[in-house]
Amino acid sequence: MSLDAKDVNKIAHLARLRIEEADVPGYASQLSEILDLVEQMSAIDTTGVSPMAHPLDAVQRLRPDEVTETDDREHFQSIAPQTEAGLYLVPKVIE
Repeated sequence: MSLDAKDVNKIAHLARLRIEEADVPGYASQLSEILDLVEQMSAIDTTGVSPMAHPLDAVQRLRPDEVTETDDREHFQSIAPQTEAGLYLVPKVIE
């Protein structure tokens, strides 16, 4: 797929990018090469190939989902300036 200067200017406008007029041919060439590569990749038969989340066969080591902290809510609310019904009250800052 080949892009011309009009296409590059339209893409730049949609992306809200300012491109110097002297750079437009270079961008047109590079974008055309990218689109050609995408076309080549789309032509490859991928039936039977399962999608991957990551190119490496890596797994994340996760810790067990266990409670490790004690519930100090009563203590923190006892030293708070103002609380009501288990909630912290703060001064109004937006009028």
